[in-house]
Amino acid sequence: MREAHIARATKETKVKVDLNLDGSGQVDVSTGVGFMDHMLELLAFHGKFDLYVRVDGDLQVDSHHTIEDLGIVLGQCLSQALGDKKGITRYGAFTIPMDEALVACNLDLSGRPFLVFNVTLDNVLLGNYQTEMTEEFFRAFAFNSGMTLHFNEAYGKNMHHVIEACFKSFARALKEAVTINEKYRDEIVSSKGVL
Repeated sequence: MREAHIARATKETKVKVDLNLDGSGQVDVSTGVGFMDHMLELLAFHGKFDLYVRVDGDLQVDSHHTIEDLGIVLGQCLSQALGDKKGITRYGAFTIPMDEALVACNLDLSGRPFLVFNVTLDNVLLGNYQTEMTEEFFRAFAFNSGMTLHFNEAYGKNMHHVIEACFKSFARALKEAVTINEKYRDEIVSSKGVL
């Protein structure tokens, strides 16, 4: 089983994550940010990852530290669970229509972190979740997992739908990328021989 368990504590947050890439979509999450819990449930369900998350953050300030630090730990868990990345498909791409919104996610588990986030989000609150934290979450995830990650929004008006399309497309693309490809089971999918 490709699993990782990481706990991280700072003066701003305490984050604990257990991730199983070969799970069935079981999820038990509590971040103190209801909208983020919903997005993590979607991530686990559509990626078929088992995910346990507990975050105790300084929500009296805002959701920034909670969401960013969660992205850091999730990225570290993904990197740890993948190990040497032998046999993985490496690339993933998926486009999700969510009512009036359409968002595409493309990613490469290349070891070269980068984020392109061509998504327009109005700076509003969804519960106690600041929509601008969506980009920060994915940046932290990408840079701490060593992933090249691109999001492109074709269109969308409802911020909940646009962000949900981001998370669902990310989950499906990530599941594709971490899947073991029988053609490459005993090798690294790189002409360099390393990812």
